[in-house]
Amino acid sequence: MVRRFALLACAVLLSACQSNQVNHDFDASRDFSAYRSWSWKAPALQYRPDDPRIKSDLTEQRIRQAVADQLDQRGLRPAAAGARADVNVQAYLIVEDRQQQVTTNYGGGWGQPWNGYWGGPMYNETRNVTYKVATLQIDLLDGKDGKLVWRGSDEQMLSSTPKPSDRSAAIRETVGRILANYPPR
Repeated sequence: MVRRFALLACAVLLSACQSNQVNHDFDASRDFSAYRSWSWKAPALQYRPDDPRIKSDLTEQRIRQAVADQLDQRGLRPAAAGARADVNVQAYLIVEDRQQQVTTNYGGGWGQPWNGYWGGPMYNETRNVTYKVATLQIDLLDGKDGKLVWRGSDEQMLSSTPKPSDRSAAIRETVGRILANYPPR
């Protein structure tokens, strides 16, 4: 029984190591070099589902800081108070349950056909493993017309009990991957 759970844990961990493709989309007709300032569109971070177990001021603070740092590295500065920004930023944190089927094979025969087979009977065990995946999506909207000009997203399997420093690092890394292709080339 312990062996089965160990194999299950290994399968889940290996599936978590698969590299996710960061998704990007943008309006090719826009001149991204004209965007110099940014501000948050209210609400700055939206949660899907709107669940109090997911919402956290600490998570929002981490995401806002990571986005601000990345935009600063790309030459965008926060808009002056009362001034209209060239780009408005809005983020979404989407948490969903996913399932994966894990099949484990046990037993089977060994040997050669001319010497006969030996060993126990072979059987398979298939189970569903449920896990949570968080998707962070960052939208940049034109400050003049309010239309979406750039969108990026990345997803990550949620860890059950990470430390606050681990959460901060994971958010910084995720935001960095998402905004790596801004401005589009």
